[in-house]
Amino acid sequence: MGVRKGWMLFSLLFSVSIARAWVYPEHRQIALLAIQDLAPENRLLLEQLWKEARRGYDARLTESVIDPTQGLKPSRLDYASWFAIGGDHSCSSKDLLHNVLQTKWILEVADVAARLKKQIAESKNSVQHDNAIRESDISLLKADPQYATRAGSNNVHFLLARKNVDTDLEKYLGDCLAAGAELNALGTYAWYHLQAMIKALRYSSEVLSPEEKSALVLSALADEAFALHFLEDAFAAGHMAGTWGAASVRKGTHDYYNERGIEVVTWEGKRMIIKGDAYMTASDAEHAAAAVQMSLEQFLNAASGKSIINDKQINGLLNETDGFNVCQLSKNGFQMETSVELLAVAIKTPVPGLAIGIGELPRFRSELGSFIGVSNSLCIRRNYGGFGETQDQKGMIAGLDAALRFGFGIEGLLNKTSDGLVFIQAGWKIDASSVSRFGTQGDVLPSTTVAEVPSRTALTLRWRMPFYLIPGDLLLAAPLLYFISPAKLEKMAAIAANGGLISWQSAVQTKIGRFQFILGREVGISFYGFGASPDEVLIPVNLPRVVLITYKSTQFDFPILEYRPFRAFSLDQTSAMIVQFSGGFDIPHGAALVGTPDREVVPELKTVWYLGLRVSFNWRHYN
Repeated sequence: MGVRKGWMLFSLLFSVSIARAWVYPEHRQIALLAIQDLAPENRLLLEQLWKEARRGYDARLTESVIDPTQGLKPSRLDYASWFAIGGDHSCSSKDLLHNVLQTKWILEVADVAARLKKQIAESKNSVQHDNAIRESDISLLKADPQYATRAGSNNVHFLLARKNVDTDLEKYLGDCLAAGAELNALGTYAWYHLQAMIKALRYSSEVLSPEEKSALVLSALADEAFALHFLEDAFAAGHMAGTWGAASVRKGTHDYYNERGIEVVTWEGKRMIIKGDAYMTASDAEHAAAAVQMSLEQFLNAASGKSIINDKQINGLLNETDGFNVCQLSKNGFQMETSVELLAVAIKTPVPGLAIGIGELPRFRSELGSFIGVSNSLCIRRNYGGFGETQDQKGMIAGLDAALRFGFGIEGLLNKTSDGLVFIQAGWKIDASSVSRFGTQGDVLPSTTVAEVPSRTALTLRWRMPFYLIPGDLLLAAPLLYFISPAKLEKMAAIAANGGLISWQSAVQTKIGRFQFILGREVGISFYGFGASPDEVLIPVNLPRVVLITYKSTQFDFPILEYRPFRAFSLDQTSAMIVQFSGGFDIPHGAALVGTPDREVVPELKTVWYLGLRVSFNWRHYN
């Protein structure tokens, strides 16, 4: 595999874009508010439809259409949870219905969401908030392995950017619904909402058996819930700021506005400040719920026979193929007309940002993509003995190194604690003599002291790569899965970047910095004795007698725990201080006697083990 293909592989492995807007409990909270605010007659009708839908699924669906008191480990799902499952945990309304009714893992997802809601509510600072998201994402990856990659193939969760400042709502919706348009949140909402209304009209007008009614209502409710997931997404700050540019800029812009918020105006002229996923405010939920409520009212009006859909809309829809899968497509496969119903809902949504050019919203970059960097570090090691068989004193060695680094970075794949960093670096280092020494007589001057490990220099090589279950497994699996199953490779990479299958390497945020257990994720090798002059060391043979030998050695360094007290990131540069606690060993080889008769036997050298502390300053420049 050439260099270009290698970078293409890393791009595939670590370019998974997380396009969620609201997290599960936020989606569900918006749905709860919308349903609770329905007029009494509409709420009664929705309960009636829910009763039809529950036929044969009493053990899986809650008795009432919503359960505001739902806590941890729910055994049944209410309708509000369908809004959250749509899009993030399913790829179509058919997929949504299957997951809700047939899978066991979706109940695990609901439990994770309930815990996240509780933890976010109880978070007293940003550190606790970030760790709550971290724990939730890890648990969701275990329950739903496709969670990290399901939304990464297109921009279906985002609002389409406006072409110019004069674009009005009707023209904008025409762009969203045009055949061949890029998949977008309002277009997807419109498609599934219309399908739901057509099925609701059939429910109100056709004579059906109880079983047929139940199946039809289930399908209609699934269509509407799937549609409303994307309508809710339209109210997330990071999803209306624009989605063009490199993946690093799209993700950075998305994350920046979701966390910090942005002032927007709706199409009907209402000004507000909105935030995004995991940062939803009470006003965010209320604004989104108002639009969701109107959509539900349209759906219920169709179910009661109060609304009519024109033949042009119906025929245009029925002529299209089934199976609109938002995870696989990138363009609209349909052509829809802008309806009065759609305009009434869309007018409540935020006006999206302008497309690239004059007047676009400021863009921000995430740490995603290839980079070049430098690393300088100070190392202190505690050696357990020397190279000689009789050298068993413990001693300290200090060293300095400098290296040039090439890599592919992705910080914050799912959250701020994700680490998908991949790099290889080469450099040079110098070690001081060990403080452990031994006295000698005979072959060297009396009363002198000699270091067990003298000062020396080395060429260095270091690399880092996350792993799925065991160190190196991604490197072994990638060449095969890259061609056979890229989707499976993406899933493995996403899980690896968030701590691995058993999550033992997920970083933990604290008030004083970030801690991460990284054993097996990073390896350093130092090659001693390859300089212009050979390394020499005195080895005791039979004290007081020593011999002088030249030798080479290869040292392996395995960082165990990493601490990052601070990190700074600008538009295209990162600097960070890293403290690593490591362990390793130094294997001597190629020993030869110096200045002794040929009959002298070269003493056998032993491996030196050590524990170390490495403090480094890293700088990266992203391309």
